Amino acid sequence: MNFKTKTEKYWFIAFLILVTVGFFTILKLSTDAGMSGDEETHYLHSENVYKYYATGGKDSTAAVVTDSYNLPLYGQSVDNVTYLFIKVFDIDNFMTARHLVNAICGWIAMLFIGLLAYRLAGWRAAVIAFVLVFLSPRFLGHSFNNLKDLPFATASIMGIYFLTRFLKEFPKVSYKTAIFLALTIAFAISVRVAGLILICYFGLFCFILYIQRNYKSLFSKESKKEFLKMVGWGLGISVVGYILAVLTWPYAIKSPIDHVIGSLGDMSKFAIAIRQLFEGELQWSDKLPFYYTPKFILMTIPIAVIIGLILFFTLTWKDKKNRFWYFVVFFTFFFPIFWIVYSNANVYGGWRHAIFSYPPMVVAAGLGFNLLIQFFENKKTQLADQPKAKTWKVAQYITTILPFVLLISPLVHTIKNHPYEYVYFNEFVGGTKGAYGNYEGDYYYHSTREACEWVIKNAKQDPNSKEKIKVVSWHFASLNYYFRNDTTRFAPGFVRWYEKGNVDWDYAIFTVTGMAPEQLKNSAIFPPPNTVYTIKVDGKPIAFVLKRMDKSDFIGYTLKEEKKYDSAVVYLKKAIQLDPTNEAAHVNLIESYFNLGKIDSAKIFIDKLLVMVPKYETANYFLANYYMAQKNYDQALKICKKLIKDNLKFKAGYLLGFQAYAQKGDLYKAEKMMISMMQAEQMDNQGLQNLLNLYKAQGMDDRTAYKKIYKLLVKTYEELGKEKEAEEYREVYNQL
Repeated sequence: MNFKTKTEKYWFIAFLILVTVGFFTILKLSTDAGMSGDEETHYLHSENVYKYYATGGKDSTAAVVTDSYNLPLYGQSVDNVTYLFIKVFDIDNFMTARHLVNAICGWIAMLFIGLLAYRLAGWRAAVIAFVLVFLSPRFLGHSFNNLKDLPFATASIMGIYFLTRFLKEFPKVSYKTAIFLALTIAFAISVRVAGLILICYFGLFCFILYIQRNYKSLFSKESKKEFLKMVGWGLGISVVGYILAVLTWPYAIKSPIDHVIGSLGDMSKFAIAIRQLFEGELQWSDKLPFYYTPKFILMTIPIAVIIGLILFFTLTWKDKKNRFWYFVVFFTFFFPIFWIVYSNANVYGGWRHAIFSYPPMVVAAGLGFNLLIQFFENKKTQLADQPKAKTWKVAQYITTILPFVLLISPLVHTIKNHPYEYVYFNEFVGGTKGAYGNYEGDYYYHSTREACEWVIKNAKQDPNSKEKIKVVSWHFASLNYYFRNDTTRFAPGFVRWYEKGNVDWDYAIFTVTGMAPEQLKNSAIFPPPNTVYTIKVDGKPIAFVLKRMDKSDFIGYTLKEEKKYDSAVVYLKKAIQLDPTNEAAHVNLIESYFNLGKIDSAKIFIDKLLVMVPKYETANYFLANYYMAQKNYDQALKICKKLIKDNLKFKAGYLLGFQAYAQKGDLYKAEKMMISMMQAEQMDNQGLQNLLNLYKAQGMDDRTAYKKIYKLLVKTYEELGKEKEAEEYREVYNQL
């Protein structure tokens, strides 16, 4: 390799050292990672994919989409290859094997970030870009165990790199470059169907480059010849990449065109809405503000990257020679984020769905710092014989170390909080401490491994009992995996946070996701008093283990379910006395009092529960019912409206609000309440029955009432832009 200067050679050596050390470091770090939230489902799907190929397609589970099984829409080739490796070598600790493969994918992404920066600006830019991404805690953390999103980021940056190489070589493209570009396109599509975007990039950038090179002679013989050559290369590479991707994807094999193209739209049908903690409120992912993704990115990437991006936008316009290449980098990180905002995509879990946009973003940041250094370097060279040259030289040295100095904070976070690097917030929101209770922490359940290992090590069986130690969690998959080799001692189970008193358990493991923000911020009651182990990031709990000291709450719940309300009250009051923060015991006690007709006693505990968790839907729903029993319909409606405002998908709030308006004799507003329920896409049989009864009370017969209901449904879904659902209701309406 030829180097223009000795300095360039030193930067190259530095890059080699960094990528080598980085490879072994990321492998070692990944072995400490816990399971991610989606790993079990994708592992099971990879098993189905293996069976598909092993049986020659006879076992077609992996190729058939059902209402409850949409994973055939995912290529997930990295998961599938990893499963084959695990199967062949009969690996018991298969999650660690998956994490090692994922770490290699993360490292490859980092390598190609550096290589792309080198191809555009030299080895110094490559070093800066590599360090920027390696010390990006979110990206590093997802490199440990996110085989769902991280490999797609790897395939994307590889594709951008080889696409750039193709464009730089054109018209004399080497077969090596063409082959690698086809393989990376295949890789991207085989991981996610969204990999088709590389073909779109290919066409767009080829067209722009062609116009740039031939705008003065677009219709000349030579220009036409170059255009046909570009089209030929583009079609050939894209078709080969597409075919190779289809061969690795069972669902696509069944219908190589319709299933691949159709899956782009079909996947949206299965998009689930998840409540996310964002800006201090629990919000539904399909109703998040349009700026959710860009804001989350800006809060969770290192300040160094943000400054590098500012420099990129500030300085690139001066470098006319490389503007096209800067545009390639810019477009490949800007467009995906723009499209998520523009299409109002249903995203959640931070910005992991957009993580494939981060590698070119880091390249841009690296180029930004490099351009700043280059500016002072040029000034120093221009004034070599003048006294000011030393000043410019010092400025060059300062700007050279600037990105590395700015990365000290994320480096400290990485060292201090491993393996929870991905729970990172930058200085814009005051770090993890400033973001705590306002934004999701360990939303991907990484910390369940450490919690499980603590229970295995510390939980003691009662020597006088033959019963297993019952351990429960919301993320049941983690328990199943980490207790798989100790089933003689432990019995894993499932429980929700606010229902933990309704299940029999000895230890409970929870990550702080899906919990009320006001509860998280109240250190007086959180974590609960029976917490025996806490996992923290920057001093803030992201997970904890509870030990059950008394089972009065569970006994009380059981008695309540048996309708033995007087006995239930005794046990539930004891449970609350032992633990005043026990939400489930409060709920069951309130419900028992309601059933006993003691609504004033219920009100006492409703108020206590609301002091702890002011926006807890169940508590507020009880409060609204209390006012309904008192015939205070206005106050009941006030609570119902608050419930709907805080959680627009809380069905019971609409139904109770309807009842309150009906009791007041305000049928117009009662109807409006049910229409609001439709608009929130929460209409159910009870809601339809409410409308039917209302219209019949107004003198309509059944057929006329049903026609009006279905006409409303058609109109509502048309306004929501959901034409398919609107058409289904339109057909019913026409039949009536």
